[in-house]
Amino acid sequence: MGVFAALGTALCWAIAARLFSGIGNAFSPLTMNFWKGLISIALLSVVLIAVQPALFSTNAVIWLLVSGFIGIGIGDTCFFKALQSIGDSQAVLVAETLAPLFTALFAMAFIGEWITWQQWIGVAVVLFSVDMVIKARKRSATHVFATSGYLYGVGAALCQAVGAVVSRDILGSGDVDAASAAFLRLVGGMVFVVPFIAVTKTRWLPVITKGKRVWPAFVVATLLGTTAAIYLQMFAFAYAKAAVVQTLIATSALMSLGVAFVLGEKATKATLLWSVIALVGVGILVSFGDNTIH
Repeated sequence: MGVFAALGTALCWAIAARLFSGIGNAFSPLTMNFWKGLISIALLSVVLIAVQPALFSTNAVIWLLVSGFIGIGIGDTCFFKALQSIGDSQAVLVAETLAPLFTALFAMAFIGEWITWQQWIGVAVVLFSVDMVIKARKRSATHVFATSGYLYGVGAALCQAVGAVVSRDILGSGDVDAASAAFLRLVGGMVFVVPFIAVTKTRWLPVITKGKRVWPAFVVATLLGTTAAIYLQMFAFAYAKAAVVQTLIATSALMSLGVAFVLGEKATKATLLWSVIALVGVGILVSFGDNTIH
């Protein structure tokens, strides 16, 4: 179940990315982060009131808040900074390649969670294929080299890894449900984002061109890319190893090819080839070793 939830997260992100791209520059990165978090927290609050999940320890609450503060608050901010400095292709390349590797290493070091050598091969195949797809799709793009941008990308990967391992450690016990974990992580992220917006004096509301409808697309994208995605991500961490989940989520770059195909866009032979190879890597990753906690 964890594997399918991780792949579902990747698909949600791929669809949401297309919707967010259509919004243009109405939202600054921080403002977008704020409103995505606020809407998702409101929706998950309704869900939690309706289902009334079982109580869990204060320790779990604190660690999930810390996970969100680091992984969502600091991590997303670093990623947005990388986007501004080195462009989307290079930022995704750095963050999505390093995050699963850092996650695997942190999981081994801090929670004693190991993956088999066959799964390491699967991780390598998936990440290399994802990188090749990104490069093939952005071959004509030119980016100015900015050391700070790459450092922000590495910082984003580190924060994602820390957030993933902490979430896996808490959810792996089975005491915390996915909806509560998602809610607490988002709240933890907002604890960083809100003061950061205030300190930097960033505009809270989007700049909307007259006659352009932004909010409907933004709300739909948030439902998929934040609310549903983070719920599925937490569900995945409850049932599969952190490194496996993080690697499968990195396939969102491949999922975007499917989204583009549905919208009538053609893929090159190179991207199709590397997508097939990535699927082989996914097969290796989920076929060897015990991916679940049960």
